[in-house]
Amino acid sequence: MSFVSPLFLWYFMPAVLLAVLVCPRSWRNGIVAIGSLVFYATGAGSFTLLLLACMVVNFAAGPSLEPDEWDMRPPTWRRRLLISVVAFDLSILVIWKYAGFATEQVAAFTQLLGGDFPIVQLALPIGISFFTFHHISYVVDIYRGERKALRDPVSFATYISMFPQLAAGPIVRYREIADQLPQLRSHRLDDIAAGFPRFALGLCKKAIVADSLAPMVDACFSTPSDQMTFAIAWLGAIGYTLQLYFDFSGYSDMAIGLGRMLGFRLPENFARPYASVTITEFWRRWHMSLSRWFRDYVYIPLGGNRHGVGKTYRNLSIVFVLTGFWHGAAWTFVVWGLYHGALLIIERAFGWDRAPEATGPRVARRALTLALAVFGWVFFRAADLGQALNMIGHMLLPDFAGLTNVVEAALTNQRLVILLAALVIFFLPAHPVAGPLLESARSRSATVLRVGVMTVGLAYAAILVATGTFSPFLYYQF
Repeated sequence: MSFVSPLFLWYFMPAVLLAVLVCPRSWRNGIVAIGSLVFYATGAGSFTLLLLACMVVNFAAGPSLEPDEWDMRPPTWRRRLLISVVAFDLSILVIWKYAGFATEQVAAFTQLLGGDFPIVQLALPIGISFFTFHHISYVVDIYRGERKALRDPVSFATYISMFPQLAAGPIVRYREIADQLPQLRSHRLDDIAAGFPRFALGLCKKAIVADSLAPMVDACFSTPSDQMTFAIAWLGAIGYTLQLYFDFSGYSDMAIGLGRMLGFRLPENFARPYASVTITEFWRRWHMSLSRWFRDYVYIPLGGNRHGVGKTYRNLSIVFVLTGFWHGAAWTFVVWGLYHGALLIIERAFGWDRAPEATGPRVARRALTLALAVFGWVFFRAADLGQALNMIGHMLLPDFAGLTNVVEAALTNQRLVILLAALVIFFLPAHPVAGPLLESARSRSATVLRVGVMTVGLAYAAILVATGTFSPFLYYQF
């Protein structure tokens, strides 16, 4: 079930919100947990059993992972238990997400030697990368003594399976939501009034902008290599840069808005990333919940930047290889991760990770950062490395060949207008960020934005949804 499907918008979401609104507040977690499992089951089917199995293992381990000075077991007991649970969580992720990729590499190598090796093909459960990271966050935060383990299975199920963030984030660390799980909500109408405009903003981003650009981007990236041109390569790269941002930030806005309507404050995930002046700043603004997760559970445990320059660069490289691989089992994602890791290392090595203060250098650095991000997205979107390198090669070598008939047909007048309007995001200042402004600000500009989104934007998005012009969120595949 997608956030932009009629089933969700006209039936599921109103039913859950109405139940939370009219039922006693002590029922909230149960309603959210049951609704979330129903939401997941409609899309994942039997994979719901896999999610439940992971939940049982992590919930059962939680109390034993708490630090306890009266525990008479050996000091290494908790550490061994933590390693076992994390290994279990990662093994589930590795088997379902990477077994096919791994056996493909072995099969290719075996074929060179004249042999044969079977390739494993497993369907990817929706949201497996996200609920795996939530489980790891839960057990690690308990082990570190940052939060207590949950004894109530309903509250635990609410955290792990909460439908606003279950399929595609934001990644909510346990420490960020543990204090919200007790059912103390009292201002339910205020929460709905604050959260619904944020949800509507995300729906407009997705239905009006991202889905409108998708056919044009698909046409550009599916252009045969011998027909690729400078214009098609740049149109596809810039189009995808915009499509991905409006799709994923739109999903995040919808998730945060839904969470607020249910009484939860989910973490922000985007803060105008294309306004960044450095790649370092870009990663503080893009998919922020993922960056924070890798910082807290990988980068800092590896030593962070505390043990010299060489180990800092090593740790950054490890984090960004894992970041790329987390997004998908393909070499294109690994190269994309290495690309961004290398850019971060270069910025640190030459002191370019600090933004210049003068206006001229800031503008130039912002343009360079945006261009580097656009080139990186080509690897992220391309079907394979060959296609990515072919597109980048044409982006670097101007020609006057223009567009093919297929791309011209995909670039309709309506999509061209949407593309030009979406390009404005490249020129907006870094602050304020529209989502939080829309949700809580009481200024005149926030009111104007809120009224515009809730009237013109929401009406147009609803028409698009009703006509069936929506597509799945891009991050559902991760």
